[in-house]
Amino acid sequence: MSRLRIVTYNVHRCLGVDGRLSPGRIAEVIAETKADVVALQELDVRRVRSGGIDQAEAVARELGMGNVHFHPALKVMEEEYGDAIITALPSKVIKASALPGLERQPRIEPRSAIWAQIEVDGGAINVINTHFGLRRWERRAQARCLLGPEWLGHADPAVPLVLAGDFNSFPHGTVCGMIRRHLRDAHQLGSPKRRRPRRTYPSGFPVFRIDHIFVSSHFSVPSADTHRSVLSRAASDHLPLVAELVIDRQIAAEPVSRGGDFVRSPPDRLTR
Repeated sequence: MSRLRIVTYNVHRCLGVDGRLSPGRIAEVIAETKADVVALQELDVRRVRSGGIDQAEAVARELGMGNVHFHPALKVMEEEYGDAIITALPSKVIKASALPGLERQPRIEPRSAIWAQIEVDGGAINVINTHFGLRRWERRAQARCLLGPEWLGHADPAVPLVLAGDFNSFPHGTVCGMIRRHLRDAHQLGSPKRRRPRRTYPSGFPVFRIDHIFVSSHFSVPSADTHRSVLSRAASDHLPLVAELVIDRQIAAEPVSRGGDFVRSPPDRLTR
């Protein structure tokens, strides 16, 4: 078995609730979590509004993590905005591309996902990071895409898989329900007994749980929680969600789909 910590964190282009722009402060928050793998959303790269820096590289540099995999959901000339997977572990990108939006509303913010394969003790794991849209039908189309043959349905079922990000979806809503047919809610599994998983947004007084980490059946989840500190409440409008994962490669997982037809796994009582 091997163990790792993963964090998903919408960093709001490193703009804190106090109006201060600081990739360094975001890196400090992540360092507090002691994460091995970091899934970030809403990063600016070479954007004028953020001083023209590469925020993904800046955060990774502060953390001493040499592998930065960034994918822009939005690109205008040299300016980019999107999501990243950062780690010090050996890794490579498997896929990075746009997710479907609403054809009749082409001006809404584009969304995407990035899939990296990361080498940990005992072998590889797959990590997919995403940021879903604000509209219900948009999110459902994006969930169907990720669960389909081009994404999770294409993944080797023998390789442990993590799907993380800002889903803009409540845990018992339709979109999270679609995902829980195939993956388990790590936050639910790892929360202390007799306590509901804590909410992630907004950071000052969280009322919504919209940031999630879903895992395949290869993982057990000893702990999962939002990271709350003086820094995390100020650095972004979201709180980071951290999960400690233990990988057991003896557990076989069903493939998510075969030729686009979903294969439903048994219901997880803890997430119903």
